[in-house]
Amino acid sequence: MSKPFAQALATIVIAGILVGSAAALQAVRETRYPSPPPGEDSLYITSGAAVRRMSAGYNALAADLYWIRTIQYYGSVKLRLKQVRELTAAEASRGLSDYQLLYPMLDLTTSLDPRFNIAYRFGSIFLAETYPGGAGRPDLAIALLEKGVRERPDKWEYMQDIGFVHYWWTHDYKAAADWFHRASEVPGAPWFLRSLAAVTLAEGGDRRSSRILWLSIRQSAEIEWLRNEADRRLKQLDAYDEIEALQKIVDDFIAREGKPVSDWQTLIRAGVLRGIPADPLREVPLEIDAGGRVRLSPRSPLFPLPDEPKRLITPGA
Repeated sequence: MSKPFAQALATIVIAGILVGSAAALQAVRETRYPSPPPGEDSLYITSGAAVRRMSAGYNALAADLYWIRTIQYYGSVKLRLKQVRELTAAEASRGLSDYQLLYPMLDLTTSLDPRFNIAYRFGSIFLAETYPGGAGRPDLAIALLEKGVRERPDKWEYMQDIGFVHYWWTHDYKAAADWFHRASEVPGAPWFLRSLAAVTLAEGGDRRSSRILWLSIRQSAEIEWLRNEADRRLKQLDAYDEIEALQKIVDDFIAREGKPVSDWQTLIRAGVLRGIPADPLREVPLEIDAGGRVRLSPRSPLFPLPDEPKRLITPGA
């Protein structure tokens, strides 16, 4: 073994020991003294170029550390907001301030490692997710994914994800279809993207199309978390279907009996329902308010439901 190689190997081993020791110490510290959610001054450096210079060639390691910090930040903010039940318009507009460091941290992570696939795909969901579950910023999710496309024009997954954000969160079906079509032209892209583009353009907002979208995301997911997220979204679509069906039952009963319904027991005693309906996970009962409107309970793992896209009305339809 040559001396330079031996020295380099020793340096790597020592660095690994130090990083491992630091991680272990940090784990003990976090257990005994949990740190509060990162504040505005927690991100001292926002320039990817500056961090790359400071990391002295260890860009990938620095990116991993920033990515871990990003996940911790997102998780801590989401956990803090978990108890929020109903949001006013003013509260919903706080999404950016509550998650104000999320995009800068993701941008920094992907600047350190421009091919950090998980950071692009997970990060875009964190950003686009409806507040309080996420930042409620689909525009920043698209910006992050477009950054990934510039670095990896061969990654049809990023293009598919951009189309997905346009479809589900901005409800721009034309843009969604364009991105699906663009993704379909990348060598190695799956066959369903071309038909998905056509279906989206023709039937944007239809729940059947929503299911096709989430099923395509699930099929292309490289990581278990994303597959689980797709499964959860499919269950949310089931929740929409169940709520819609129950609402029709409630409305028909009110019209027939001429009296309001504000609880499930009224319908059960009348023989309209056999029992209290629950969410598609069969974990938490659905709710009905004083006005007879059926809704998902804030205690359900599927809460909050995203805004269901409206059916695209095309000329002559």
